[in-house]
Amino acid sequence: MSSIVPQGVAASDFSNALDEFAGVVGKDRVYVDEQPLSSYRDAYSPLADGEFLPSAAVAPEGVEQIKKILKIANAYKIPIWTIGTGRNFAYGGPAPRKSGYVMLDLRRMNRIIEVNEKYGYALVEPGVSYMQLYRHLRAIGSKLWIDPAAPAWGGVMGNALEHGAGYTPYGDHFTMQCGMEVVLADGEVIRTGQGALAGSKHWQVTKHAAGPQFDGMFTQSNFGVVTKMGIWLMPEPPGYKPFMITYEREEDLEAIFEITRPLKVNQIIPNAAVAVDLLWEVSAKTTRRHYFDGKGPLPQSIRKQIASDHKLGMWNYYGALYGPPPIIENNWKIVEDALMSIPGAKLYLDRENDPAWDYRVRLMRGEPNMTEFSIMNWIGGGGHVNFSPLLAPNGSEALAQYNLIKSRCHDHGFDYIGEFLVGWRDMHHILMIMYDRADEAMRKSAYDL
Repeated sequence: MSSIVPQGVAASDFSNALDEFAGVVGKDRVYVDEQPLSSYRDAYSPLADGEFLPSAAVAPEGVEQIKKILKIANAYKIPIWTIGTGRNFAYGGPAPRKSGYVMLDLRRMNRIIEVNEKYGYALVEPGVSYMQLYRHLRAIGSKLWIDPAAPAWGGVMGNALEHGAGYTPYGDHFTMQCGMEVVLADGEVIRTGQGALAGSKHWQVTKHAAGPQFDGMFTQSNFGVVTKMGIWLMPEPPGYKPFMITYEREEDLEAIFEITRPLKVNQIIPNAAVAVDLLWEVSAKTTRRHYFDGKGPLPQSIRKQIASDHKLGMWNYYGALYGPPPIIENNWKIVEDALMSIPGAKLYLDRENDPAWDYRVRLMRGEPNMTEFSIMNWIGGGGHVNFSPLLAPNGSEALAQYNLIKSRCHDHGFDYIGEFLVGWRDMHHILMIMYDRADEAMRKSAYDL
């Protein structure tokens, strides 16, 4: 049994709470031993072993059990940390933010309750992964697309609640949620939007009802346990045109986003376009040690050699057009003229035997996959931490932020590995800090960075 007890809770009270949890879900669904609890650790944490460990975990199968669990937790003042699929790796994974919390593990609640082909939505529980929903849609012959985050095992609900993003025109995941069922801390069950109106048939069709809209209270928060969520799904378009453009210079980033901004705001490029740096792009097909065995960031001469060998740029831009072919071709003329105006730009509409290209093309058409984890081989050892500041789609701001973060990475001995994901009027700057988990010095440097 774990030796950890929630802070401020007497050992006897904690023991009584565990017994009562077992009375709700069954003894085999209350986890207190070290081995099962190890699955709730952050496997990629740069912190020393022993940080942020739960005291126990409880795995309910439905709303009624959650209500009873929360009542017990309130009675004994037990802190609760909730997870869905628990796969938000590089951002903390399933681990609680403080040691001693009891995990409320919702992975057993993995029903796809409804798929509505006519109105284009699904109603899911917290344990539903992108791959599960994708396979279900294919199995029933649906013509609806999902918008997955990069790893297929991520949770549909959890990613939306964490303000996650994807790569199709439905890439802003919280914007695409519609209607939640939530168990509050006192056990009350509420439904947001039209779900609050008795007899309403439009819970997943519109976010609005009488009174204020408060779905956002339950994102990145601990104000309630979300047990159901509607998610809008994209109808399969009649045409799809992915493309990639490489840019030779790091400073081209400024021009890339000055050109991209009006294309995105006006929805000429409807999907979440992305500018991927050289090392992120090449890491799907080679390793750092193949080019350089030294310490610290790669010399510029090596970076240029990598770009030449793999026909890549310092920035590699992906986007896609969707819709009837005549509309695609009309918009393509605008996109091509604009993005190819930067000197040295090279256009690709296909790249044979390129896993990075295949990975992006699949994501932009709503096909979840696990290719992103192959980039961990760039360093080896599997350790990585992500940092994702937001900014406006402004070229000079993007370049300044890139130079600042790259400088900090170099100061701590790391290469810059990142991408800029462009939403409608915002950008996610996703930095990947890679390190070897077996190298304590590198692990410490990653944490310091």
